[in-house]
Amino acid sequence: MGASPIPTPGNLPIVVLGAGAWGTALAVAAAQRQPVLLWARDAAQAAEMQAMRCNRRYLPDITLPESLRISADPAEALAVAAQGLAIIGSPMSGLRERLAALPAGGRALWLCKGFEAGTGALGHEIARELRPDLHCGVLSGPSFALEVARGQPTALVAASPSESLCALAVQAFHSDSLRIYTSNDPVGVEVGGAVKNVMAIATGIADGLQLGLNARAALITRGLAEMTRLGVALGARAETFMGLSGLGDLVLTATGDLSRNRSVGLMLASGLSVPDILARLGHVAEGVYTAPTLLARAQRSGVEMPITEAVVAVLQGRLAPAQALQLLMGREARAEA
Repeated sequence: MGASPIPTPGNLPIVVLGAGAWGTALAVAAAQRQPVLLWARDAAQAAEMQAMRCNRRYLPDITLPESLRISADPAEALAVAAQGLAIIGSPMSGLRERLAALPAGGRALWLCKGFEAGTGALGHEIARELRPDLHCGVLSGPSFALEVARGQPTALVAASPSESLCALAVQAFHSDSLRIYTSNDPVGVEVGGAVKNVMAIATGIADGLQLGLNARAALITRGLAEMTRLGVALGARAETFMGLSGLGDLVLTATGDLSRNRSVGLMLASGLSVPDILARLGHVAEGVYTAPTLLARAQRSGVEMPITEAVVAVLQGRLAPAQALQLLMGREARAEA
């Protein structure tokens, strides 16, 4: 079934499915321009947010604008999705469920970054298998939820084969503080968004071990090489990885103090176990779940990813952080490219 005509500017129904930090932040950003519905799975959370005008768990210092309505009613959320644009703010593990529920011929962008556990699939592969009728894609790029919610300058990329969907993303979110670029390479954008989380864990480990800025630069650069190799093997364009969802998101996540994945690396270097780290974070750190699935997908594709392999070994307790970094530095010398 084909999609209905694009709504006129300022009259685009938007529903954000998922009231975590990132879903809430984008809902706040979009609500500066038009009414937005934010759907929360937890009815108690939705009622509290609607009454208090605040997401106390994820963004406690952000006041929700009056143009943002919160609901836990799935029928209400899907009614909005049928008329306009759905933004899926679930973790990667919830993407399949959210896509399956969308109305026929709908338009959707997902925010999650990673490979699906078990299948190793990226978001566009799940959508192609499950809902080929949808006009869909990914919204990604270097962005911390708190800064977006505060209205601090941010640039994202909307990637989809559908030019009309990319245009809707611009209409929904492009503003003085939030720039939306477009791409027709969702494979590259998704690979960049997934791999950078694992590289951020590696960089956090190096920083936690106080290996210095030279080591940090080396890990980021070689991490970008791993990301690009895998992306090209999966059908992406190499130049995509020099953009927002590649180099941009990698630098932010590997170096920013708000990065949960970098925090995982720092805590691993301090000797904490993975369960203790996740309990302390209280939020999803996608790199922890992505790393083993990413490595398996790379191995099936014949792509060498030594940094990813080292991170997986540390997460699984097979190597201490210092041992993993020593193995990386002890690899044979070779040509850079």
